[in-house]
Amino acid sequence: MNNLHPTKATLIATTVKLLNERALTEIRSDEVLEISGVSKGSLYHHFNDFSDLINTALVARFAEEVDFNIELIANTLARATSKEELFQGLAQVTIATQKPESRSIRFERARVLALSEESPQLSAELGAEQDRLTEAVTDLVLESINKGFIRSDLDPRAIAVFIQAYSLGTVVDDVAGEHVNPEAYYKLIDTVLRASLATV
Repeated sequence: MNNLHPTKATLIATTVKLLNERALTEIRSDEVLEISGVSKGSLYHHFNDFSDLINTALVARFAEEVDFNIELIANTLARATSKEELFQGLAQVTIATQKPESRSIRFERARVLALSEESPQLSAELGAEQDRLTEAVTDLVLESINKGFIRSDLDPRAIAVFIQAYSLGTVVDDVAGEHVNPEAYYKLIDTVLRASLATV
């Protein structure tokens, strides 16, 4: 938000803060204006309406998670000097993103993705952030392929999407009455990741 007008940035930051504290349906425009100290006229100068502000704040939160994931994976790949180090690093990424304590993050991502189905604007903005994440991870995978760590017969973008999909996919277990053993799930992912490593 560095290039945004200060008032617009304040409105987004205030809304993100409220989204971190309570449900989307509990947030009201009057409250955002009161906390931010911004006038109603300024809100409608920078946004089409309150839902436009909400959508922008949702994308901002999504972008924060995107940046966290990129940094996590980038650091793992940058530190790896061998296939085994890469595997061990990715195993730690799996635990960091799949642990039961991260369920609220997975629910939030699923919630925002679902909301985008009925909002072309939100869908477009989320799509841009998702592309940014996928492209960044794809570049990192390509780097590992070039180092001889990952099989060259596997599509780098497919691997990038898979890494993201399995991290979000655990949300199906988050809502289950009987949960899968986290260690068993980590082992399954490790098995798939191990199969993706180069054999020579």
